[in-house]
Amino acid sequence: MNELDRAFTNKVVLVTGAARGQGRAHAARLAKLGANIIALDLCKSIATVPYPLATRDDLLETARQVRAEGAEVICVEADVRDFSAVEAGVHRGLKEFGRLDIVVANAGINGAFRQVEEVEEQAWNDVLDVNLKGVWHTCKAAIPTMKSQHEGGSIVLISSVAGFKGLENEAAYVASKHGIVGLMRTLARELAPHWIRVNSVHPTTVLTDMVCNDALYRLFRPDLENPTMNDARQLMLESHCLPTPWVECDDVTEAVVFLASDRARYITGVTLPVDAGAMLK
Repeated sequence: MNELDRAFTNKVVLVTGAARGQGRAHAARLAKLGANIIALDLCKSIATVPYPLATRDDLLETARQVRAEGAEVICVEADVRDFSAVEAGVHRGLKEFGRLDIVVANAGINGAFRQVEEVEEQAWNDVLDVNLKGVWHTCKAAIPTMKSQHEGGSIVLISSVAGFKGLENEAAYVASKHGIVGLMRTLARELAPHWIRVNSVHPTTVLTDMVCNDALYRLFRPDLENPTMNDARQLMLESHCLPTPWVECDDVTEAVVFLASDRARYITGVTLPVDAGAMLK
């Protein structure tokens, strides 16, 4: 038997952005390892985001996959930009499960694909409010319960390689993902006396709906009128040292599971890249 099999039995995990992509992968894998899941997602699109966001049906599919692993799940439709909605969702989960052990703050968007001086105020605010304020709201809602349990815990914030370096035409996204690093390091110091560990994961391009859309293809290939994934693939490939254009959701989940597990019991305040060597470029 693998040492991780059922390693999260009797644990409760809050996953934001759980309806699809990385969030769904994290929720399903942690459920397979024994955890019950509070799956939170907006389940509607945002006008300034140039690709469709997840739906209620997507969240229900995540719930189906979690239950298929033998775990229980609470689905919460909430906007991470709204603290009262996030807090209410956490309280719903606590009413059902009675505890909260792990937080995976995964909800995020991209957009405002323009030069800094051309970015509209609302587009900038939406990216920062979801990606950074939303992570703060998630932690703010979860921490009081995690402290009161006196049993430690783990908080994993999903950042990006954009949390380490600048990217042209993605200033809002880059600023938000850099901000997550500062928030993570501060939380790691504040929560260490409570044995609550806080770390961040930094994926490169991940094969999700955030990447597989026309707006991203145009960002990679502005020289083409209607670029496709195949047109963008070569530039994605060239951004990595390992010969791959992207990583899969499951690759990021492996890092999340490690940081959430007791195998990382003395690891806090770290920035863990899952980047195929992108940071070497």
